[in-house]
Amino acid sequence: MKQLILFALVSMLSVEVFACDKCGNYNNDDFQIKSVNVKHEAAIEATIWEITVKGNAGKTTPSPAGQLNGAPVLAYVFPTSLKPTDVGFNETEGIVALALTSHPDFDDTPLWDENADRNYANDGIVWHPHWVVLTEDKRVEGGLAVKQFKPEDKSVILPPTNPGMPMYMDSPGFQVITSGNSIKVVVPNYRMNNQIDFSYDGVAAFLQVKTGGEGGHGGGEKPMLGVYKVYSIASGDLSLPYQVK
Repeated sequence: MKQLILFALVSMLSVEVFACDKCGNYNNDDFQIKSVNVKHEAAIEATIWEITVKGNAGKTTPSPAGQLNGAPVLAYVFPTSLKPTDVGFNETEGIVALALTSHPDFDDTPLWDENADRNYANDGIVWHPHWVVLTEDKRVEGGLAVKQFKPEDKSVILPPTNPGMPMYMDSPGFQVITSGNSIKVVVPNYRMNNQIDFSYDGVAAFLQVKTGGEGGHGGGEKPMLGVYKVYSIASGDLSLPYQVK
């Protein structure tokens, strides 16, 4: 299943015509990946995840859509070989990824005040992390989406820090640092089952929210959060060739 999903993501790069008319607005050097690195720092019992780009990492953020339906999301993503259970989900098929995202139309980190203004509901544009499970979804040009589930499904387990959406998504609140051409996130070992031996890759992408109508989440013809465009892949082929140092 993982190989099929990875193949789907690579295949999207050959698609020349996209229904997403906003994807090209952000296809600049800020999303052209030069390198990706995950390093274990034993002294602080944490891993430091880093993507470097040709331009300025995190400088480009999405222009707001003015509503949740159709809201754009820009992301620097680390697809990994981690298991969903390593990061607090139940066992399920899909690719575990750590995504650093920016989206001005909504806030999905209700526990965290990233801009320190004492308002916990207005920080979506500030770069912040999510654990997600990605799965193949042919309804979107990118061929991938964050995996959804039915709200009444009692078998689903999400971390307590999840944002309350019927998707395999967590809002863990890890520190994200942008500086020059680098974007980093610091992940304590215990927050991923003390896993320090895994493979990974780096991806820069455009995603979009579809609510299925004017109101709540899901129920439409498109996934709730789908991948519509990949700007660059660190390895070039999404083979997850990199190992934690």
